Amino acid sequence: MKLLIIEDEPGMRENMLRSLQQEHYVVETACDYDSARQKLGIYHYDCILLDIGLPGGTGFELLEELKNEGRKDAVLIVSAKDSIQDKVAGLDLGADDYLSKPFHFAELHARVKSLLRRKSLNGSNVITVQNIVADTTQRSVSVNGIDLPLNRKEYEIIVYLLINKDRLVNKAALAEHVWGDKIDEANSFDFIYSQIKNLRKKLRDNNALVELKAVYGIGYKLTEL
Repeated sequence: MKLLIIEDEPGMRENMLRSLQQEHYVVETACDYDSARQKLGIYHYDCILLDIGLPGGTGFELLEELKNEGRKDAVLIVSAKDSIQDKVAGLDLGADDYLSKPFHFAELHARVKSLLRRKSLNGSNVITVQNIVADTTQRSVSVNGIDLPLNRKEYEIIVYLLINKDRLVNKAALAEHVWGDKIDEANSFDFIYSQIKNLRKKLRDNNALVELKAVYGIGYKLTEL
């Protein structure tokens, strides 16, 4: 799952980044309105952690722009402004939840997981397609009850494709979702092909009733057999 932290205070931003990376999320950051707007213009995120007070603009302005554009990214406002008026304003503009500073990171993790369940997984921690079960809490994928030995990238790819079953996923979108900002360092998408090749073999060897189809020059689609 791919997250964006929009926070201007360096210490808080770094602490949130490290904490969420330890939970195995792909995490990107923005420190002001303009850098946030730039990232949001290029990428989509599973969850955006949004501060209200930002240099160059406000979190409320960003939120309003996202909703006017019809974006579906989950938004968790994380702010030191904890008045009822600010909470109501944020929720009325389309935020999915509001967390006041200071907070415990355990609560932050719980709020993020809850939003991801609601937005991407229809309220569940488990994705089931045919004889495949992916448990996002345990970060495990099994076929017929037998766990698949997946590395971190293989796990992220298969879960993303399971969530988007029967949809064509662009290679660039898949790479950005799994690798985040580091995708800019890549010269090609050959590394995705390598991960997909390994996944196909593991799924086939375990008699999974799905197929990872390649659409030449575009991307991949997970379909049921």
